[in-house]
Amino acid sequence: MKIIVYGLGIIGGSIAASLKRAGHTVLGKNRSREPIDYALSHNFIDGEAKELAGADVVFLALPPKVAMRVLDEERFSKGCIVADICGVKEPIERAVYEKERAYRYVGTHPMAGKETTGITSASADLFRRANFVMTECEKTDKEAVEIIRSLALDMGFARIVLCTAKEHDRMIALTSQLAHIVSSAYIKSPLAFECVGFTGGSFQDMTRVAPMDDVWAELFLLNREALVPELDRLIEGLSAYRAAVEKGERDDVLALIREGKRFHDEFFARNGGK
Repeated sequence: MKIIVYGLGIIGGSIAASLKRAGHTVLGKNRSREPIDYALSHNFIDGEAKELAGADVVFLALPPKVAMRVLDEERFSKGCIVADICGVKEPIERAVYEKERAYRYVGTHPMAGKETTGITSASADLFRRANFVMTECEKTDKEAVEIIRSLALDMGFARIVLCTAKEHDRMIALTSQLAHIVSSAYIKSPLAFECVGFTGGSFQDMTRVAPMDDVWAELFLLNREALVPELDRLIEGLSAYRAAVEKGERDDVLALIREGKRFHDEFFARNGGK
């Protein structure tokens, strides 16, 4: 199968490397030259793609607005499967189906990454045992979904979830976008500059995803319908803790702690400890 990966950052580079290792013919396309040279020298790709026509499958590892422009303007071979990997799905799906397309679209979201970015952080093993989300609607080609599912397994993903674009965006608002916002807000405490020698695992966990690039602003704004209610719920929960601590009533604080533990334990019971 001939596959083109457009956008050779950490995710695009890892898609290319894992699919090439699985035996597929993989070409890379990128707006700047350095990632192409790196991918070639590290055997992530078989060659450079000058255009997107001629591929069986194209993965768009691009920011949302760029991906939407490519999906609308680029020439793909008739019947080609085109899959974006953006962290928001409903606006992209809506843009794709505004008119008839010669290609077959499947929305995807690899649930993996690192604190670092760029192709130098890419790896053929990045997706090992990770989750992979695919989205579908009544217009989605079923054969295309199954082909992308097979490629996800080739990449090393362990769990593949198929859902609507709306459900994806609702879930990702909590599991990814809100987590990044919390981390970014948390690290802004003035005490953070004085905490050397006082940190442990909890501080590291809370600050790990604080460094975000500009793409996250696109994700937050494109998904604001789902993200704002999650922000409201978080603010409400923090306000309850603030009121209980300020009041100084041990029973009120204990009630909140025990409620949080109950939700935590129920989540892990429902999800097999994962």
